[in-house]
Amino acid sequence: MFDNLFTKGKIGTMETKNRIAFTAMGNALANTDGTVSEKDIHFYGARAKGGVGLIFTECTIVDGERGKGNTKQIGVYDDKFIPGLKALADEVHKYGSKIVIQIYHPGRQGITAVNGNLPMLAPSNIECQAVHQPTEEMSIEQIEDMIDNFVEAAVRIQKAGVDGVEVHAAHGYLLNQFLSPYTNKRKDKYGGSLENRMRFLEEIILGIRERCGEDFPLIVRLSVDEHLEYIGLENEGLRLEEGKTIAKRLEELGVDALDISCGIYETMNVSWEPSSFEQGWKINLQEEIKKVVDIPVIGVSVIRDPEFADKMIAEGKMDFAGSARQHFADPEWSNKAKEGRVDEIRRCISCLHCMDSLMGADITGNSTQCAINIQAGKECEYSDFKKDGQDRVVAIIGAGPAGLEAARVLAIRGYQPIILEKSNQLGGQLQLANKPPKKEKINWLINYLKNQIAKLGVEIRYNTPATIEVLKELDPYAVFVAQGAVPIVPKSIPGIDGEKVLTCADVLSGKAKLKDKKVAVIGSGMTGIETAHLLAADNNHVSIFEMQDEIGPGVYFQNLIDVMKHMESLEVEMYPKHKLIEIDGNTAIFENSQTNERENYDFDYIIISLGTKPNKELIDEIKDNFERVEILGDANKAGRIRSAMETGFETAYKL
Repeated sequence: MFDNLFTKGKIGTMETKNRIAFTAMGNALANTDGTVSEKDIHFYGARAKGGVGLIFTECTIVDGERGKGNTKQIGVYDDKFIPGLKALADEVHKYGSKIVIQIYHPGRQGITAVNGNLPMLAPSNIECQAVHQPTEEMSIEQIEDMIDNFVEAAVRIQKAGVDGVEVHAAHGYLLNQFLSPYTNKRKDKYGGSLENRMRFLEEIILGIRERCGEDFPLIVRLSVDEHLEYIGLENEGLRLEEGKTIAKRLEELGVDALDISCGIYETMNVSWEPSSFEQGWKINLQEEIKKVVDIPVIGVSVIRDPEFADKMIAEGKMDFAGSARQHFADPEWSNKAKEGRVDEIRRCISCLHCMDSLMGADITGNSTQCAINIQAGKECEYSDFKKDGQDRVVAIIGAGPAGLEAARVLAIRGYQPIILEKSNQLGGQLQLANKPPKKEKINWLINYLKNQIAKLGVEIRYNTPATIEVLKELDPYAVFVAQGAVPIVPKSIPGIDGEKVLTCADVLSGKAKLKDKKVAVIGSGMTGIETAHLLAADNNHVSIFEMQDEIGPGVYFQNLIDVMKHMESLEVEMYPKHKLIEIDGNTAIFENSQTNERENYDFDYIIISLGTKPNKELIDEIKDNFERVEILGDANKAGRIRSAMETGFETAYKL
């Protein structure tokens, strides 16, 4: 099965057991001094054990003074890091996998607060429009020193027994900044023509080859197109034709393989895609590079399915199928594919919780998190599922993500979970989240949980509301309440109970089917915006009202940019700084916080999207009648998919 995917691969002198690559992603697991942590070793070891043939680490630090991406990132700028790198390589090698260390410098995309409050080094003094940090144009001496930093890092990596090194010249980091005419405005030998813009990278490549020899595998990650048209800059920056020229030159320099991607921080959504981007959307980039080079090409393009990955290799569009987030979501992806257990794969839903958590890691102190795999980054903590359930019954109220994940873990532990679901389907709030346009990937999570529950023989009683009597009949060892949340509909707003007033749940569930109507959506959280998108796509004239100063408060910016871009052609009107104070029939009355005046707008329907609150039904009675009661997910505190999955997993793991 998937013979192309599971054919051995070759990069320079390195042979891999298959063509599957876990590409680099930040995990914020390293010790704060930059040394490899036990968490790192378990994290990468889990992917190797899961069958990945070629593992790339997160981007590692070559400049300890002002080259850090975050405070818990692997360093390679000193010999003190070699023992940790060796321990990491040894762990990966235990499972027959190969490991490559990626080296980089963030340049203008770095954060001064984690770099001694010094300006970020860059080819030119041009601030990144995503992170807005002060920059400093590098002198020739600084460039020469940085070349030495990269070369010395590669030497250390080789000494540690690592299988190869990847030079990161993609995604808008320092080397990409030198390559691109968008960020490189220098007038000296490192700027201007493409030959000059390549010089920095070339000298690093030549330096590594001189010090590490021809037999040490050397890979370059490259953004072959910055896609600046995504932010309205047509025909600017690095484009595919120049990307192809760079690729050919890198092959001439002796690079062993190319890891092809695209985008920079300003066009981040083409590098780390939200859910609207389809599997394979940028395969053309790898395909075009394959046409001009003979060395192996590693491809990334929202790869989730082994069938698709196998097909892309068979058609000669790439030599290795790469993904970071998919192997983060399911480290066993490779083994499951090889064994034909495709329906057991936990496919990444592209929700970007990983990126959101990584960007906040220095503030929260947490490592990078996955919304649907709670063990990711916590392999040390959650590796041993005790088999001590003794077939004891655990009643679970609700078949949403919290209840299903709890049931899955309980069944693995040997308990007998029985799910009571008042509706005729499983999924809970996921069955609403999957309805807006471009949100079909939510169904992947629903299907994964459904398949796991079936495989483990968990009983689900549909159309069965939980009552004290029903629960007592089960005589449960414990009761898990995972009955979700209900919409917040503030009774303090006069007229909010009117017949023309609906909730997002009414729309998303299909209870209310609106077409060719004039509709207001009150509240611009992600649910409100996505509901507005659905309504607008159904030919309704939609206006979004938000009491805060900007649309989408609290929404992760990549997801907000994505859905707003898709709504551009739908003529959705936006009204921030508008607080709903009254509804009078079809009229919504707002207070404009900018003018302090009242404004009236007439609509056919008014949709309330002011958040949700825990469904507290029966909870007190359940606590009075049963010894062990746990409240999971939205029933405890309304939140996102991660919080539901996390409470379900952890509560079941620790019972």
